[in-house]
Amino acid sequence: MSAAPESNKDKSRKFRDTGSTHFGDTDFAEETAEQIGDATWGEVASACCNHDAEGWFKIFIGVCGALFFLYFFLFSLELLGNSAKVLGGCSAGGLLSDDTNPVAGLVIGELATALVQSSSTTTSIIVTLVGAEAVSVKSG
Repeated sequence: MSAAPESNKDKSRKFRDTGSTHFGDTDFAEETAEQIGDATWGEVASACCNHDAEGWFKIFIGVCGALFFLYFFLFSLELLGNSAKVLGGCSAGGLLSDDTNPVAGLVIGELATALVQSSSTTTSIIVTLVGAEAVSVKSG
């Protein structure tokens, strides 16, 4: 397989072993559908994934940062659920008990979601309260 072309004037299917056309080629508009070949996976990888050491370092830092913030998010959800269990365990059980009107339960859920601005957080808190048996769940 030949090396990537050096300049823009060399970007043409004529300089590739497979004869494949790429979007940025200088003769892209001049070619017909019959003249265009398929790009190999090697060409696609070399066009998209040619990082130097600095580029791989930036990718590594980005992945580490994403994992750190994911961990921080999950830890904060657990902390929020535990604090909700401590602060409102008994009262939450009374608000969301089996005797409560289902419409009132819906409104309480909507208010909780609006207060924390996250349905995922509200769901996590409810699951934590159910796991701690502060709120019961009807089965069947």
